[in-house]
Amino acid sequence: MSITLVGIIGIAALLFILFVFGIPVGFAMGLVGFAGFSYVINLNAGFNMLGAVIWDTFSSYGLTVIPLFIFMGQIAFYSGVNEKLYKAAYTWVGHVKGGIAMATVMACAAFAAICGSNAATAATMTTVALPQMTKYKYEPMLSTGAIACGSTLGVVIPPSVVLIIIGLSTEQSIAQLFYGGLGAGILLALLLTLTVWVVCHIYPSWGPTGEATSFRDKIRSLSGALEMLVLFMVVMLGLYFGLFTPTEAGAIGAFFAVVIGVVQKSLSWEDFYNAVFDTLKISCMVIMIITGAMIFGKFLAITRIPFNIADWVVALPFSKTMIMAIIFLIYIVGGAVMDALALLLITIPIFFPVAMELGYDPIWFGVTITIVTTLGAVTPPVGATTYVVGGMAKNVPLERVFQGVAYFLPAYILCVILMMLFPQIVLYLPGLLK
Repeated sequence: MSITLVGIIGIAALLFILFVFGIPVGFAMGLVGFAGFSYVINLNAGFNMLGAVIWDTFSSYGLTVIPLFIFMGQIAFYSGVNEKLYKAAYTWVGHVKGGIAMATVMACAAFAAICGSNAATAATMTTVALPQMTKYKYEPMLSTGAIACGSTLGVVIPPSVVLIIIGLSTEQSIAQLFYGGLGAGILLALLLTLTVWVVCHIYPSWGPTGEATSFRDKIRSLSGALEMLVLFMVVMLGLYFGLFTPTEAGAIGAFFAVVIGVVQKSLSWEDFYNAVFDTLKISCMVIMIITGAMIFGKFLAITRIPFNIADWVVALPFSKTMIMAIIFLIYIVGGAVMDALALLLITIPIFFPVAMELGYDPIWFGVTITIVTTLGAVTPPVGATTYVVGGMAKNVPLERVFQGVAYFLPAYILCVILMMLFPQIVLYLPGLLK
C-alpha cells in the first residue's frame, strides 16, 4: 500500500469517526494521526511523536495568547457590554427603516471587537436585540437572520481566536492577521448592514422604524460602551506601534477589561468566577483541538499529501483565480458539515502550500478563508450560530431562521469577491506594520 493511499484512508477514517461516533474533533484527529504515523513508520516512532507534540503544544508560549483574549471577551460578556453597545447603536440608527436590525449588526461588530466568539455574540444579541425587534413588529426572518449573520463577525474582527490559530499554524504574524481581519470585518459588517437596507426597501413592512432620539441622547448613549471600544483601540494601536506582543496585548486587554468592569460596578464576584470558568473550558477545548491537529498534521506530512495536492493543483489547466475559487468552494461545503476551527486545522496544511505556490499573500489567504468558513457557522446542517439563535428565539421556527440567514448569504459572497478583486482591502493595514 502506498504512503499516499494510507493518507487518504486516514482522512476518510477521520471523517467517519467524527460523523458516526461523535468523538470530539481534537481526540479524533489525534487518534487517527497517531495510528497513521505508527503504521507508516513504527509504533515506537508514533509514541515518540505523540509525546513530543503534546509537550511542544502545552509548553508553547505562543498559545498563551489564546486564553488571554478569551478571558478578555468573557469579562466583556459578563460585564454586560453587549447591552451598552446595542443601546448605543440603536440610539443612533433605530429611527430609520430597518434601523434596529442595522443596529444589531453594528452592535455585533462592536462586541466582536472585544469578544471574538460567535456563540457568545449570538446568545447575547438574541437576548438583547430580538425582544426589541419583536416589539416593533419586525419580520422574524429579518431579525433572526441579522443576529445570526452579524454574530459571525466574532471570528473575523480581531481579536479572533481563529486568526490566532491560523497565524500559529502558518507561522505568520498574528498582528498582521489582526489588522487584515479588521479591514475584512468592517467590509463584511457594512455589506450585512447594506443587506438589511435592501431587504427593507424590497419588503417595507419587514423593518418598521423605531423611536427617534435627540442628539443629546445619542451622545449619552456612548457612555459605557466607549470604554470598551477605547480598550480595543489600545490593544490594536499597541500592536501597530510594536509596544507589546500579541500575548502581552491579550494580558493588557484582559486586565483593563476587569478594571473597567469593576469601576463601572458591572462585574460581580460571581461574574468574575463565571468568566474564569468559561475561559478555562473554552481554552482547554481549543488547545486540545490544536494538539490533535498537530498530531494529524505530522501524519499528513509523512504521507506528502499536502505537497502532492499542491503540485497537482498548480499543474491544473485553470487560472489561479479559478483554482482559488475551487478551494473556497471546498471550504464552504466543508464548513457546512463540520466545525470551522477543526476544518481550518485539518485543511491548512493542505491548501496553504497551494496558495503559496499560486503566489497569493499568506495574510490575505488566512483572512479570506476565515471569511469563507464563517458561512459554515450559519448554513445547514451544522450552522452552530443559527442553532443558537433558533434555540433562544422560542417563537421562531428553526426553518424560518435559516430562511432569514439566506437573505444575508450574498453579502459573504460579495465580500470574498471584493477581497479577491481588491486584495488591499485586507493587505493595506498589515502593510503599515512592515
